This record gives sequence, structure tokens and C-alpha cells, in this order.
Amino acid sequence: MRLLDAEGVRHPDAAYDRWVGDVDDAALLRLYEDLVVVRRIDTEATALQRQGQLALWPPLLGQEAAQIGSARALRDDDFVFSSYREHAVAHARGVAPVDLLRVWRGAVGSGWNPHEARMAPMQVIIGAQSLQAVGYGVGILADAEREGRTGDTEVAVTYFGDGATSQGDVSEAFTFASTWSAPVVFFCQNNQWAISEPVSLQSKVPLVERARGFGMPGVRVDGNDVLAVLAVTREALHRARTGGGPTLIEAVTYRRGPHTTADDPTRYRTSAEIEHWEARDPVARVAAHLRGRGVLDDDVEARVQESADAVAAELRAGISQVEDPSWEAIFADVYAEPHHELAAERDAYARYLDGFEATGEDAR
Repeated sequence: MRLLDAEGVRHPDAAYDRWVGDVDDAALLRLYEDLVVVRRIDTEATALQRQGQLALWPPLLGQEAAQIGSARALRDDDFVFSSYREHAVAHARGVAPVDLLRVWRGAVGSGWNPHEARMAPMQVIIGAQSLQAVGYGVGILADAEREGRTGDTEVAVTYFGDGATSQGDVSEAFTFASTWSAPVVFFCQNNQWAISEPVSLQSKVPLVERARGFGMPGVRVDGNDVLAVLAVTREALHRARTGGGPTLIEAVTYRRGPHTTADDPTRYRTSAEIEHWEARDPVARVAAHLRGRGVLDDDVEARVQESADAVAAELRAGISQVEDPSWEAIFADVYAEPHHELAAERDAYARYLDGFEATGEDAR
């Protein structure tokens, strides 16, 4: 499904236009600014990693529309379970720029308060977050039944990549969600590559076809079209809120950068492929549409870029102030109650560090 093509031309759609009927020029301009800001955050974070300020960074370049379009469809009471690349989703949920980077600096276990952002800490184990979302969704149903509530509910939304669909966790999540009619939206960002494995080797059919096999609706959307993504996500959220159960959304997009900053994508991708997707850039198509309508001009574009640069400056200044944790911190908040094995490990590590002090060596 597509509403804005690569040239920024708006195409009517009888089924989905009603889901974005409130998105006027001003609202689309705000979405455009979101895209520019999160791309600038990503660029700055990549530079910070190259400069040694972060241990690692998973770029989102090329996937901005899939994340912003879906995240801006959410209500404040919805809860997000993401993988490790959904920086734009976290930004849309109100996470401060520097808090996006704390984990990747190795300073904390989670950069934000999940209860305040209504977004769980990022999940590195591939596909595990899908099961967590379903558990949360079943909990929503249990709460509603206990409290005697019917009708409108909050929704659990989980993000994962095409590679995660090859994991058993995701298939199990589909089964449980469909069986229980849980209020869950499965949002798959098909960015064409699971590290160096192309999606063509992961599935012989479009990933959205799996929805039918698990007995739930599925929709395949142009993941580089922020307006179309907003529309299909709103529809899926409405279905989940009103007792219609889960939906699988396959947002077809492209990871233009490396899998992480430890990856070299030139070893498995061609320049022709990258150029093909660069011509379908999610930011450029919104800009073209807004310029065609006279909403975006050089002055407005400069203002948006200035706003993005200010966020990047805040990011850089903030990360330089993040202090490294003490060694004791790794043993804190592991168990709710005192645990003798953890205490023994802590004492053993303390003795190990004391040994370096005795010799005058640096423990690091």
C-alpha cells in the first residue's frame, strides 16, 4: 500500500484515505521535521561511535518513515516493545536524545524509564520482544476482564526486522496472539537484510503472507512512505483496541547503512542496489510533496535543519557528560532480594580488582 510515491505524488486510496483524513499540510510538515531530526540524530550518533564516544551504534538510515509513521499513530497509553534499532520510535515516545545513547556507551542497562516512555528497554535478543508484547497484550485483556471494562483498550506494539521472522519466538508470538485475540500490532521492518542474509533467502513468499497462516490480518506497506505507514498502523491499532485481535504489518524499506557500526555492508551489497533505494528516500519524497504544495520552501527547510542540528548538539554535549558506572553497578538490580551466588561473584570480582591495585596495574 502506498499513498506518496518516490516522486512525492499523492495517490488516493479508497480503503486508507480515511485513516489519514486529519493529516493536513501542517501535520505532514511536522512528520517531515520528525524524519529530518531522527536522521540527524542517527548521523551524529554514528559520528560519535567513530570518535570513540560509543561502543557500538545500529544506524536507522533509510527506515525513518517506517518508524515515525507507526510511532505517531500510537496513543500515550500504548506500550512499545522494540528491537535495538527503533531510535525514531523512542524519540517519538518522548525519550531525550542523550538517553538514546546511554546503553550504546555502556553506561546503563536502559537509557530511559520504560514506565514514563511506555516503551520497554531495547531488546538485543532477536525476536524475543514479540513474545513480551503478546504477554503484555494478554495482560491487557485480563485487566479489562477483571475490571469489567469492554471496548476501547490500550495496545501492545512490537517492532522487529525481517530476520526475526525466522526465529521461533516470533512464530510462537503469532500463535498466542491470534489464539487469544490479543490487542497486539506486529510491526515488521523488512529492511531487506538480516545482517548479511538477504530476505530472499529467508522467505520464498512476502513476509506478510505468514499472517494468513496464523489466522490474523496482514498488510504490506511501502515503509518509505510515512503517510501510508501512519494509515495502516492506525487501522491496525483500531482493530486491536476494539476486539479484533492482532495484525501483522510488513513495512518494506531498506537499511542503507551497516547493520551496526561493526559491520561492513560493502562485502555483501552492491552499489547498484544502494542507489536503487536511495532514489526511494523517505525524507526526499515528503519534501518533494510539500514543495509541490508550496508548504516547504528554502526558509522552512533551513528552520527544520536548524532544529535538527540543535538536537544533535544537545546529543553531543549530553553524551560527553555521561559518567562511566562503578564496577559495583553491574551487580545491582539483578535480583529483587539478596542472592548468595551473586554476592559471592561480587566478592570474587572485588578481590580480582584488588590484585591489580597491589601490583599498581590498571584493571582496565
